[in-house]
Amino acid sequence: MTSEATETTEDLVKKHAKKMLGVEPTVHPSSRIWESTLGPWTDIGPNCTIAESSIGDYTYTAGDASIIYATVGKFCSIASHVRLNPGNHPMHRVTQHHMTYRRRMFGFAETDDEEFFNWRRAHHVTIGNDVWIGHGAIVMPGVSVGDGAVIGSGAVVTKDVAPYTIVGGVPAKIIRERFPRDVAERIAATKWWDWPREVLEERFADLNDLDRFLELYGADRAAD
Repeated sequence: MTSEATETTEDLVKKHAKKMLGVEPTVHPSSRIWESTLGPWTDIGPNCTIAESSIGDYTYTAGDASIIYATVGKFCSIASHVRLNPGNHPMHRVTQHHMTYRRRMFGFAETDDEEFFNWRRAHHVTIGNDVWIGHGAIVMPGVSVGDGAVIGSGAVVTKDVAPYTIVGGVPAKIIRERFPRDVAERIAATKWWDWPREVLEERFADLNDLDRFLELYGADRAAD
């Protein structure tokens, strides 16, 4: 039998094609999740770590993702090796080594430095709905990414990203708008990501046709 480590691309494609998701989140056995919430139809790939975070409905991670102190919206596509909210070190201290806050591990105290971890928690990462985060991208502490945005592979995002904006590079900079601003605003006004399952099923084909979608649900129809 082919092991997880030696599976070919063809093996993975075949396995993915047969995969069925459901209301209960799907989590790969190799992933670790604690003190977090996962919405329905979510899919957490192999070797992911998710801590003190919220993952919205239908969002998936391809694998090897690290997410901590973050809120991720619905219908997000998170590629492999993405990191949301990487660890900060106390550069203002004499030593920035983690023995100063993981002091119990090193035998310097009976408890860890909770004040330091609360400081990290205060620099929460927020990812909107329908956001695509490319392979190996990093979203730094305290950053917010708007609905419909795209983060290019390998990007290091140090500043907030506006809705429906495509960014890339190190540090990440704006590449272009995903849609003209008026179109993006009309899509955003529909808040389609909040439609209940039965409405999504009814209107599913319209999600593939921008002009038809805007004609049916944009502008005056946005609140329907």
